[in-house]
Amino acid sequence: MKQTVTLMGAGGKMGCRLTDNLKGRPEYAMRYVEIAESGLERMKEHGVAPTPVADALPGSDIVILAVPDARIGEIAHEIVPQLRAGAIVMVLDPAAAYAGALPERADITYFAAHPCHPPLFHDVLTPEAQSDWFGGCHAPQSVVCALVQGPEEHYAAGEALAAAMYAPILRMHRVTIEQMALLEPGLVETTCASLITAMREALDEVVRMGVPEEAAWDFTMGHVRIELAIIFGKAGFPFSDGAMLAIRNAQKRIFRDDWKEQTLSPESVRRQVKEIVEAD
Repeated sequence: MKQTVTLMGAGGKMGCRLTDNLKGRPEYAMRYVEIAESGLERMKEHGVAPTPVADALPGSDIVILAVPDARIGEIAHEIVPQLRAGAIVMVLDPAAAYAGALPERADITYFAAHPCHPPLFHDVLTPEAQSDWFGGCHAPQSVVCALVQGPEEHYAAGEALAAAMYAPILRMHRVTIEQMALLEPGLVETTCASLITAMREALDEVVRMGVPEEAAWDFTMGHVRIELAIIFGKAGFPFSDGAMLAIRNAQKRIFRDDWKEQTLSPESVRRQVKEIVEAD
């Protein structure tokens, strides 16, 4: 049976990605909601027309909130009272649900789904897939999903829609909303993205000190590739003794002893999520 899906924020950057993957899917009757002029123009480019929110929400089986984190709570409080009992509200990352920013209503389902993005280590990638950094076009990716509240049978409906939104798919993973918050922002944004930012700053610094930029780029990218393969057990051989000594000594200078507690403890993740949903 065809499900009616309303995509809020259909003309935004994320909304347009989802629109491209969902339009024309025979299992979904799509309704697209957008209010920004720039978003409405992008919708024309993507070949879809907007539906007024007052017409889109009644009868919707699933509503996707493809809107900025800082506005999800506000928008959810506007639309959730208008939904039928048993409707599913899907958010695209864990922040609002984990922070308690979604309105309380016991007779609807909250579901979260977030893409893992195409993996660094993959057996075969076509030339098109190699430049599909985000996923959802040519490169397969995995997705993490969480049933925040609602009946167990709604999990399958949420997961199926998430797979269609983010296709092509490698694997679908079920996690709790607490585990999803540990993954993002805790692991991949607060921790990994900060470390990668430091790597970029270090590259810029050696260029400033006189190393030719192209040489620094080639040296860094090649070493990062092999270092990731070694550290994550893909290479089949270890670091040299000299490299291990450099790593141990540098860790003492670069990292605080309590860095894991400061970035990945439940208290830290709750603080990070609160900052995201309350961002101005």
